[in-house]
Amino acid sequence: MSDATVVSPALLIIGGAALVPFLPHLLRNIYMLALPIVAFGFFVVMPQGEFGLVNYLGVELVTLRVDLWSRIFVYIFLLATLLSVIFALHVRDTMQQVAGLVYAGGAIGAVLAGDFLTLFMFWEVTAIASVFLVWATRTPESYRSGIRYIIFQLISGVLLLMGALAIYVDTGSLRFEQVALEGIGAWLVFIAFGIKCAFPLLHNWLPDAYPNATATGAVFLSAFTTKLAVYALARGFAGEEILIYIGAAMALVPIFYATLESDLRRVLAYALNNQLGFMVIGVGVGTELALNGTAAHAFCHILYKSLLFMSMGAVVYRTGTAQVSSLGGLYKSMPWTTGFCMVGAASMAFPLFGGFVSKSLIISAASAQGYVWTWAILMLAAAGVFLNAGLKVPYFAFFSRDRGIRCDEAPKNMLVAMAIASAFCIGIGLYPTALYSLVPYAIDYEPYTGAHVVTQLQLLAFSALAFAILVRH
Repeated sequence: MSDATVVSPALLIIGGAALVPFLPHLLRNIYMLALPIVAFGFFVVMPQGEFGLVNYLGVELVTLRVDLWSRIFVYIFLLATLLSVIFALHVRDTMQQVAGLVYAGGAIGAVLAGDFLTLFMFWEVTAIASVFLVWATRTPESYRSGIRYIIFQLISGVLLLMGALAIYVDTGSLRFEQVALEGIGAWLVFIAFGIKCAFPLLHNWLPDAYPNATATGAVFLSAFTTKLAVYALARGFAGEEILIYIGAAMALVPIFYATLESDLRRVLAYALNNQLGFMVIGVGVGTELALNGTAAHAFCHILYKSLLFMSMGAVVYRTGTAQVSSLGGLYKSMPWTTGFCMVGAASMAFPLFGGFVSKSLIISAASAQGYVWTWAILMLAAAGVFLNAGLKVPYFAFFSRDRGIRCDEAPKNMLVAMAIASAFCIGIGLYPTALYSLVPYAIDYEPYTGAHVVTQLQLLAFSALAFAILVRH
C-alpha cells in the first residue's frame, strides 16, 4: 500500500468534523456515527509500517506510523469515539459535537505520530479541542475550570516542544522512539507526558475539569487525554524505574480524596487517576508482560470508566446533580442505568469482567520482577478504588435513602451506548484471549488461576465490609 492510498483515521475524523455544523440534526447524527466506523474500515486494512514521510527543513518526519503499539490504542480510541458519539446523539450543541470529534481525532493522530513534531501538533489539537467540552456547560465555574485545564495542557505542549528541540540538537533526529531519561530534553518531554498523565502534583486539572464538563463531554474526556499520555510514556520511557514510584503514588493517594468527595463524578475522576497509576507502574516495570498489561488495561479502562461516566452523565442529565446528598433511590426511575453502572463497577475488579483480566497482567508482572512492595500497593489500591468507584458511586446514586426523585430513564441513545460498553466489558472478561491477541508482545497468560481469583475476591470482600462500616457510621 503506497502513501497515496493510506488515509489517516485521525484526518478523516478531524476533517469530517468540519461539516458537522452545516448538517440538519438527523443527517448530522448519521454522519457522526459514520465517521469512526469509516475510519475504522480504513485503519483495519492498513498494513504496519511508516507512511506520510515528509522532509521538513532537512528533518525526516513520520506523520503516520502503524505498529502493534499504535494499533491497539487506535482501535480503542475509535471504539471510544463511536460510544461517545452514540451517547451524545441527543445533543444539539454543535460546538460540543465538533470539539468531541476533533479531540478524538487529535488523540488518534498523536498515537500514530512517528516523530516529535507531529506528536506535538496533535498533542495541542487534543488540548484546544477538549477544553470546549468543559466550557460547554456555560457556567462561571466551568469557565474557571476550563481556564485552569487549558493552562496545564498548554504548558505540557510547550514542554514537549522544548524537549523535542533539545533532543534534536543532541541527536539530530526528531523520531519519537525510546528516550533515555538523561539530559534536559528527555526530562522536559517526560514532564510534558507526566502533566497529561496526571502525575502527583501535576494532576489537579483532572478532578477539577472532568466534573465541570457537560454530561456528554466528561465521557469524551475520560477516554483520551490520559490514555494518550500512557501510550506516550510506554513508547518513550518504558523500563524507567522512577515510573514505578510515581505510579505507586498515583495508585494510592487519589483513594483518600475519593473517600472524602461528595460529587460522584469527582469520585470517578480520582478513581481514574488511581487506575492510571497501575498503567504507569506497568510502564516502569518495563517487561513484555508489564507493557502488555499497560496496553490491555488502558483498553479495558477506557471501556469501564467511560461506562461509569456515562451512567453518572445520565444521572446528571435527568436530575441535574451528582451530589451524594441529593441522590438516592434512583434505581426505581432509572433501572437500566443502574444495571449498566453496576457492570462498570464490577468491571473494575471482579472476575469475569474486563478490568480483572487486564489488571492481572500488571500485578503479575510486578510480582514476577520481585517488586513485592509494589505488588502490595497494587492490591491495596485495587481494594481502595473498588470501595470508592465500585461501591460508593452506585450505592449513593441509586440505592441509598430515597430522596423522592422521580425522573425518566436515560434517553435511548445513552442506554444504547451503555449497553454496548457493558457488552465489551463482559465479553472481554469471558474471553480474555480476544484482548490478549491485540497486545504488542506475544503472550501466554492465564488470568483465572485459583490463587489470583481467591485473592481478588478476598480483597473485594474486605472492601465491601469496610464500605458497610463507613455507611453505617
